[in-house]
Amino acid sequence: MARNLAGRPEHSNGALTVVALALEAEVPRNALTQRHPDVTNAFYDNARACGQVPDSEKRLRRQIRRLKELRAADAEEITQLEADVEARVGALHQSTVEKRLLRQQLTEDTGVVRMLPTQPRIGPGR
Repeated sequence: MARNLAGRPEHSNGALTVVALALEAEVPRNALTQRHPDVTNAFYDNARACGQVPDSEKRLRRQIRRLKELRAADAEEITQLEADVEARVGALHQSTVEKRLLRQQLTEDTGVVRMLPTQPRIGPGR
């Protein structure tokens, strides 16, 4: 434990993890995690007391930061999608009203139909 905390490992890469601690102590990892959790906890407590952050905590902090960024991006996208839905509902309502008015005009006999003047045909050979 002392070698890893001091940055002078002999049997591991010196990372502040249970795996590196087990390698440094030359014992199986599960011996630390299952039979000696007090040693594991003391290792992490000593690392924090020395002003060092355990690698597992660094990894979790990076993951939390990434998840917060993803959550913020999702919130932005949801806001944009809600605005899009609102705009599309408005457009649908407007087209429904216009359709209803056009159908009503078609069923009423008061509409005036005018014939447009036609232009003389000019075709090939004329």
